[in-house]
Amino acid sequence: MHNRSESSASFVSKVVSLFTTPVGQFRLAAITEAWSWAGLLAGMYFKYSVAANPIGVQIMGPIHGGLFVLYVLATIRVAIHLRWGIGVTTIGIFAALPPFCTYFFEVWMLRSRRLEVKPST
Repeated sequence: MHNRSESSASFVSKVVSLFTTPVGQFRLAAITEAWSWAGLLAGMYFKYSVAANPIGVQIMGPIHGGLFVLYVLATIRVAIHLRWGIGVTTIGIFAALPPFCTYFFEVWMLRSRRLEVKPST
């Protein structure tokens, strides 16, 4: 049977690792950057079609820009930490340009086990 305190401690350690490890910071940056695209695109929709009001872009533009920079820095940091090649690192950085691609890049890296720390030999 599962001990509730063990499972909650495991959850807490996973959440803490999102903020304290290069892999966690990369994953958090990739997901939040993708969500910021959604906010920015919604703001653009309202600015240019429905309401002709720029407030959404004025709010989400700087947020998205900041998350874009954080994602690029997190990608470089995790690439150095996990010793990614220049090709994978370049794809990761360029994934920040099209909407939502940081999320898909993060999923690909997770599924291909490129976000795992390899033991040193």
